[in-house]
Amino acid sequence: MRLRDLIDLVRAPAALSVPGDVIAGAAAGKALGPGTAGLVCSSVCLYWAGMAANDWADRHLDAAERPERPIPSGRVRPGEALAVAAGLTAAGLAVAGLTGGRRALAVAAPLAGAVWAYDLVAKNTRAGPLVMALCRGLNVLLGTTSAPSPAAPRPAPAGPGRSSGAAVPAALTVAAHTYLLTDLSRGETAGTTSARPAATLAATLALATTAAVPSGQVRTAGGPAAPAQGALALWYAAQFGRPQARAVSDPSASRVRDAVTAGIVSLPALQGALAARAGRPLAGVTLAAAVPLARRLARKVSPT
Repeated sequence: MRLRDLIDLVRAPAALSVPGDVIAGAAAGKALGPGTAGLVCSSVCLYWAGMAANDWADRHLDAAERPERPIPSGRVRPGEALAVAAGLTAAGLAVAGLTGGRRALAVAAPLAGAVWAYDLVAKNTRAGPLVMALCRGLNVLLGTTSAPSPAAPRPAPAGPGRSSGAAVPAALTVAAHTYLLTDLSRGETAGTTSARPAATLAATLALATTAAVPSGQVRTAGGPAAPAQGALALWYAAQFGRPQARAVSDPSASRVRDAVTAGIVSLPALQGALAARAGRPLAGVTLAAAVPLARRLARKVSPT
């Protein structure tokens, strides 16, 4: 297997949408720190594992619908794809355990299970979008599980500190985006009716509006959290909304595929808005800076 074939198999550039889940969750749960990098690595491994498992599970369908993909084109053997998926899953779980111990594994293990359940069982059922949304929601919560630094003081139980519960709104927001994107993607190969992109567009605008509402509990040390949050939410709405609007007027497979790609590459802007809402505007802007790079890379390697 050549490196380029491996990159195509795991849709490597699409992983730019993954770190923001963990960082947004860490920011909301007040767990952003050195351990966050390890959790990002774990998350990327599990994401790539899901992509490889997806192609292995879809190899017969892709032979008819997407013969250019790595397995039906003969560039990657089915056994190789399955080995990559299993190896990356093991690596993701190992890194999570090393980074956050049992607390991280308590989230990473169900996340890995949900990824495989989507690829092998749920994808082509009505439960597919819900299971994929669960994957992304758990990915956000993974960000809250990094072990505290030995030198860092532990917060009092009743005071502010690391909290998975505090990250639930961010997790639900990312999960909602993922549900919309997964539902829209069902028209990627054969097209759809105008009603589907119209519904996902309306929900996207509502989601962006919700993400732009400042949190009354966040206080920053002079940081422009609210302006950054609103600007990033608006950018997300524009990036994902425009191609959906085009798909409403022309719901062909190519238009839907363009909208799905836009939904993947624009996600860092939404994640950035959530990080800014949690009082981390610099982290939010940094996350959103991945959008132009992701868009360029998507022209070279399809993220869908």
